[in-house]
Amino acid sequence: MTESAATPASHCPNCQHEFGTITPKFCPACGQESHIKPPTLGELAQQFGGAYLSTEGALWRTLKLLLFRPGELTRQYLAGRRKHYVLPLRLYLTVSVVVILIWRSTVQVDTASILEHAQDPAKLPSYSLIEVDDLRVGVSKGQFVCTGLSASWCARLQDRLPRSNEAVRQRFIRLQERLSHGWSQVLFLLMPGFAVCLALLYRSRRLRYTEHLVFSLHLHSYWFVALGLMRISLQPLQLAALTSMPIYALLAMYRVYGGRWWGLLPRALLLFVFYLVLILLCVIGFALLAFLL
Repeated sequence: MTESAATPASHCPNCQHEFGTITPKFCPACGQESHIKPPTLGELAQQFGGAYLSTEGALWRTLKLLLFRPGELTRQYLAGRRKHYVLPLRLYLTVSVVVILIWRSTVQVDTASILEHAQDPAKLPSYSLIEVDDLRVGVSKGQFVCTGLSASWCARLQDRLPRSNEAVRQRFIRLQERLSHGWSQVLFLLMPGFAVCLALLYRSRRLRYTEHLVFSLHLHSYWFVALGLMRISLQPLQLAALTSMPIYALLAMYRVYGGRWWGLLPRALLLFVFYLVLILLCVIGFALLAFLL
């Protein structure tokens, strides 16, 4: 196969164009190389990354603006300078996939710790879902507890809640897996709502909804990066990543939407409180469903 590849071809291997007596380096009809040989590992790596992952490529140029100049990437996009940067949705998907993989790998480590503790009933979590006067329903040290309710209600709750060590073990595994898969989906579904809030707060700017959505995609891309850094077991780094999230958002809003700080701060506060409450409600609801179902 290698020998035949080294032999000058009479036809283009791609479009079957006939070369004649002299074989050109590139096919005049389709432009593909005429001399085909097995690829090297370096060529395969170049095909995988290409200009996208090169040191001067679009990804690194985009990440530089995203990480160190809040809001500038959105300004460049809205101004029409898009060729040299990764498009907003593609950037969000790229960053989110990498961060999700990081979270899932660390969640597996956390799950292993839970399973180790679950082997000992004394180390199992002790908690109650309801505890008012004589009413107490929940799980304590791996044992189901139900007082103050009828037998039929206790039986229903017992079917829903884990009781044995193995049941608690399996429930925690399922909860960890569902949360690791679901939180990114929650953020993705809520992101258009974030853009709606921006459109309402900045009606006077007369921007299209999709322009607010571009800002939302860029902002959430940075937040994903910060969430990924928070999985590194260095407390100063975790604190810096967490603190940077609202500060970055403020600077990005100022750069993209303009105005004075006294007008920006109330808008930002209203936006973040509403969005944080919405996220918490969705995560709590998702966690309860993941634990009970």
